[in-house]
Amino acid sequence: MIEKFEVKFLREAREFLLTLDEKTRDKILMNIDHAKHGLDPKLLKRLNSEIWEFRTKYKRQHFRILSFWDKRNNQTTLVIATHGFIKKSQKTPINEIKKAERIMKLYFEQY
Repeated sequence: MIEKFEVKFLREAREFLLTLDEKTRDKILMNIDHAKHGLDPKLLKRLNSEIWEFRTKYKRQHFRILSFWDKRNNQTTLVIATHGFIKKSQKTPINEIKKAERIMKLYFEQY
């Protein structure tokens, strides 16, 4: 099956994944891999016009990796994973969305 996009993990996203146990990390990465083959809203959901979240529920916890799209290269579509967190409330915290937006702004300034 063809991947619709490639995922690049920025430093904070990689560091978040490294704080998790191996089975949890594997589950999150498996869900991200599944999301690359089809835009399943259970795995990848738009939060606003620019920020998306990879979603994983595992062992009664909700893990989120926030991201944005970089479509500047006509050959490859990148999804840039900014950071992750364990979701504790019904809605995604606005401060997490704002953090992803700040990271996105820095990313486009640097690259």
